[in-house]
Amino acid sequence: MRAEIIDGRALARQVIAGVSDALPGLDRPPGLAVILAGDDPASHVYVNGKIKRAREVGFVAEVIFLPADVSEERVLAEVAALNHRDEIDGVLVQLPLPDQINTLRVMAAVDPAKDVDGLHALNAGRLSQGGDGLIPCTPLGCLKIIKSIVPDLTGSHAVVIGSSNIVGKPMAALLLEERATVTQTHIHTRDTQFICRGADILVSAVGKPGLVRGDWIKPRAIVIDVGTTRVAKPGGGYGVVGDVAFDEAVEVAGAITPVPGGVGPMTIACLMENTLKAAISRAAHRRQGAARH
Repeated sequence: MRAEIIDGRALARQVIAGVSDALPGLDRPPGLAVILAGDDPASHVYVNGKIKRAREVGFVAEVIFLPADVSEERVLAEVAALNHRDEIDGVLVQLPLPDQINTLRVMAAVDPAKDVDGLHALNAGRLSQGGDGLIPCTPLGCLKIIKSIVPDLTGSHAVVIGSSNIVGKPMAALLLEERATVTQTHIHTRDTQFICRGADILVSAVGKPGLVRGDWIKPRAIVIDVGTTRVAKPGGGYGVVGDVAFDEAVEVAGAITPVPGGVGPMTIACLMENTLKAAISRAAHRRQGAARH
């Protein structure tokens, strides 16, 4: 029996509908600002998608474009300015940044209350301790997809391929919070395919096309393909492929996300949800501050 192909776009519409329903209760529309440095074509496509969706939902959204040779000081100054703008609830720095810029230093400069990408160390620490913070959008979207198939993950064996700060590590932390038993593999892991064969839930986030073969997958497992690699098409042009050899995997898995149309739409939907969450939290803090004075 072929796997269920998970419709990430349909699930994203449900998340967006929940965000839209909450907007009338706010004093003002949430504000989202994105800093985009450089001329990477994929980054421009991603940012355009995020801004378009934000405006469709009813947010106030803007992009700050910076040249590829921008200095780190300039990026940090732009972050600081957005931190101080009260009408901006979410600040997102599109990655990757140009090579001359220290990404961790920039992430650390974002106000944690506005860190809608969930990459500040404070939000990462809250996640690792089970606290309430802003969660990275892609892992959050993956978890929502998984739970749409299996609502209770207690005791499931989850394998996460990849250990990045953006996806791999927070994905493992989220699955642990759901009481799954988690194995995390990385570039130095031995016998990765053997480990994967025991996974009830398999998440791959490394950006290596076709890495996960059909014989890596446990029958009826849930397979979440986070990989997005731009490749040339035989007839010209470019397409996007995932980490999973889809045609092989779909014959073995119980459910699988396609690329594109799987995790990507949920990432953007969760960015909208995080921006709403940041706006609500910041409004509550403003009211508390006014009450004290």
